[in-house]
This record gives sequence, structure tokens and C-alpha cells, in this order.
Amino acid sequence: MARALVNVPKAARQGEVVEVRAMIAHPMETGYRIGPNGSNIPRHIIRRFACTYNGEEVFSADLFPAVSANPFIAFTLVATTSGMIDFTWTDDAGKTQTASAEITVS
Repeated sequence: MARALVNVPKAARQGEVVEVRAMIAHPMETGYRIGPNGSNIPRHIIRRFACTYNGEEVFSADLFPAVSANPFIAFTLVATTSGMIDFTWTDDAGKTQTASAEITVS
């Protein structure tokens, strides 16, 4: 897959609501466009995005062909403990792209 960018605050106070942002470079081809040879370009989209915080899923989304290329997702979570925030994108073929960020909670 392509390059993923994530933005998570490096530090937060316990109980603070923080914004998390994630984007992946991906064409999100719907399968409806006609290619230069006159046939449809095959569908190739990211179907699912999931985010875990210290191993527990805190956000997920199912994506569909109407989502733009390079999908950007933003959401909030409550900072409870220091740890890892892991991101996973899964496409039509079952391939996954992952990214991680660490947050320190005081």
C-alpha cells in the first residue's frame, strides 16, 4: 500500500480529550471509471480503518467507494494511560497498512 500519516499529541494529561488524525495516500478507485483502453478500471478501495489504544479498539470505520482519494479521518479519544496508538487500514485485497504513535500521559 502507500504512505500513511498520523498525528497524535506526544503528551496529554490523564482524562484529557485529544484529537487524533490519520491519512493514507491511496487512489480509492471505485471501479466505475473507464480507463484509456475503454474498459472499467478495477475497484481498489480501503474497506476498513481501525485504531487501537493499548490494544483496545477505540475507533473504526467501514469505507465505501464514495470516499475520496487519500482518505483523512479525525476523531477524539480520552487519554487514560501512556502507551501506543495503532492504526490499521485494510483494502479490498485484504492487504493492510499499519502505523503507530506513542502518547505519554501524566
